[in-house]
Amino acid sequence: MTDPSTPAASAAPSAPPAAPRPSLQDRLVAAGFGAGWALVPHLPERLTGRAFDIAADRLWKRRGPSVRRLEANLARVRGTSPDDPAVRALSRAGMRSYFRYFHEVFRLPSVPKAEILARTRVEGAERIFENLDKGRGVVLALPHMGNWDQAGAWLIGSGHPFTTVAERLRPESLFRRYTAFREGLGMEVLPLTGGDGQNFGTLAQRLRAGRAVALPAERDLTAKGIEVSFFGSATRMPAGPGLLAVHTGAALLPAIPYFHGRDWGLEIHEEIEIPDEGTRQERTAAAMQRLAAVFERGISAHPQDWHMLQRLWLDDLEPRA
Repeated sequence: MTDPSTPAASAAPSAPPAAPRPSLQDRLVAAGFGAGWALVPHLPERLTGRAFDIAADRLWKRRGPSVRRLEANLARVRGTSPDDPAVRALSRAGMRSYFRYFHEVFRLPSVPKAEILARTRVEGAERIFENLDKGRGVVLALPHMGNWDQAGAWLIGSGHPFTTVAERLRPESLFRRYTAFREGLGMEVLPLTGGDGQNFGTLAQRLRAGRAVALPAERDLTAKGIEVSFFGSATRMPAGPGLLAVHTGAALLPAIPYFHGRDWGLEIHEEIEIPDEGTRQERTAAAMQRLAAVFERGISAHPQDWHMLQRLWLDDLEPRA
């Protein structure tokens, strides 16, 4: 199963690429998601949840490339070897958490707002609301953990719609379905590529208007991000969250979503301090390094809910030709 949920902010215009003919695998994935949204909400939750657990366990037992990558990433978090039995056990919980995310995505449009609000346990919500109530924009930066779409539904249900930027998926039909899903929850979704190339300006406008922007931020999709130290090794994080805070004066708030039993947890951490001195690039880099440190604590507390099945650290990336 692919990961169709990696929003990021892009400051530079991007011309729409020529759309390749969808592969058979792309068409099957799109059909699977379409069937999920059409069928899962109408079946018993207990039954479908068990089916997703079984699918996760089967994929985990096969220990294919995605599972091995998850284990390598979790080993970095734990400071141990990927062959550590504890990492292997953690990766099973991680795959179940990952598949739970998709199961919930299919059901989320049919979950009543009152239930979402009642089942979400939030620490630090006042850090969002106090800023927005004063007319100050908020940049919520989060790692790919738990159910970030559900966290967005909680924020919308609390009376604060927000804007995000979404990776353009293949095939285009899947991207449109995923965009419609998020827009149906109340999000404003900007495409990372293939749009009008004005994402940064649009996000800055929303923030200056005292609104919220939410951006998953620990994985850079552009190869032009800010280099930071993350669990002791170098990686790149997208500059967008820090740059928007520097550019607009919005509050940069780390958000850590995770699963809390059958319910959901969300930790809103203290505002990231932006240095007063230095160039815009230096101030942005300092903000992103401080954000990375908060992400380290959140991922360490809930490693099974960190859905990172891709290469992340620079020394893991395949060299470019």
